[in-house]
Amino acid sequence: MRRPILCAKQHAPSAIAAGDIRFEKRHVVVIQPPKSTPDAPWPVSVVSELVRDWIARLGSVWIEGELTGWSIRGGHAYGKIKDLDADATLSVTAWRSVVQRLDGEFKQGDRVIASIKPDFWVKGGTLSMQVSDLRHVGLGDLLERLERLRKQLAAEGLFADERKKPLPFLPGTIGLITGRESDAEKDVRRNSELRWPAVQFRTIHTPVQGERTVAEVSAALRELDADPEVDVIIVARGGGDFQHLLPFSDESLVRLVATLSTPVVSAIGHEADRPILDDVADLRASTPTDAAKRVVPDVAEELAGVQQARARILQRIVDRVRSESNALESLVSRPALANPSWIIDQRGEELMRASQRGEELITRRIDREHDRLDSLARHLRGLSPQGTLERGYSIVERVDGDAKSLVTGWQDAPASTELRIRTADGRISASSLGGEAIITPGAPDGATEANVE
Repeated sequence: MRRPILCAKQHAPSAIAAGDIRFEKRHVVVIQPPKSTPDAPWPVSVVSELVRDWIARLGSVWIEGELTGWSIRGGHAYGKIKDLDADATLSVTAWRSVVQRLDGEFKQGDRVIASIKPDFWVKGGTLSMQVSDLRHVGLGDLLERLERLRKQLAAEGLFADERKKPLPFLPGTIGLITGRESDAEKDVRRNSELRWPAVQFRTIHTPVQGERTVAEVSAALRELDADPEVDVIIVARGGGDFQHLLPFSDESLVRLVATLSTPVVSAIGHEADRPILDDVADLRASTPTDAAKRVVPDVAEELAGVQQARARILQRIVDRVRSESNALESLVSRPALANPSWIIDQRGEELMRASQRGEELITRRIDREHDRLDSLARHLRGLSPQGTLERGYSIVERVDGDAKSLVTGWQDAPASTELRIRTADGRISASSLGGEAIITPGAPDGATEANVE
């Protein structure tokens, strides 16, 4: 069977009525009015028919999203399918005949694919999406997508240990993001207050499943991170179906957590298929109760630790005092401390012996130097002119008036020369009788002797 081809023909507005569409051979002829003007406006029915026809050309399409607001009334199903990433939603309707042949039950939060056909209701001017088939997205497909995202984020370093922030030892205020009146909130608060009664909370209630979860949890994270009094943030949910936890694997949410300056604890409580938030958070807690235990110290344990530390300190003080007392007793038992004058007497005797040795050394040194000085004096005297005179030698001087000259040879004292002879103890006046040369055996050439009267 050949499909008809849509075409249009222009006619006067007065000649057009709703539903003026006819088949001519293989063509669907849409009677279309000329361009509208203030003087020649289009009837509402014409516009409605044109809108319906153009929408009908889209035909059936398959879409994927999260099922929200799903309800059944009078056998018909009404709901919305929200885009998984963008902020876009379509209202859908499944008639009773379609609902009866659907495989399985559907509820809010389910990830689905649907075959829909847009339909414009001319009379009411509304657009609806007619569901002809509705299916759950396979769990394996979801897991595969999450695993790809997990690997991508891991490759970017968002799960690295070095970027995880340490938790404070004792948080002043804990930021808590959880569902209103949820068991998760009760578990976190009760266990935290049991461990440390003075702990403070700033709680923001958000949806923990469904289409608003990502947006509201993200807004709560930003608000708590901007609060300077909040020291740590706990995101808590009490487990649940795998698909209900999918918002906590949303890429925009986990990337936001990676940028926060406040430590984040993930307490979603799903062991088998944990959400990606567990990997990017600074700490993963298995349950909300575990989160309270990991974030808040136990006052009883801390007091016990303080008591143990105090006991260890006291014991060390006692041991140190005992050790020092033993050392002091050992010192006191020594002779020097038992009889303090003993060491003075001992050192006094050593000082006296040293003094005596010093005096003896000085005396011997003085005696040696005195003997050496005497020897040098004798040697010096022997070498001096006076010493020579004392050995029997004399000095002969020629007297010429007041002038004096030394006689070194017989020729210096001819006859009648007035002489003065100097001895060791005086002078002798004499007169030369003349002289002659005397050869002295062994004497140098020219040595002579002279006669003196």
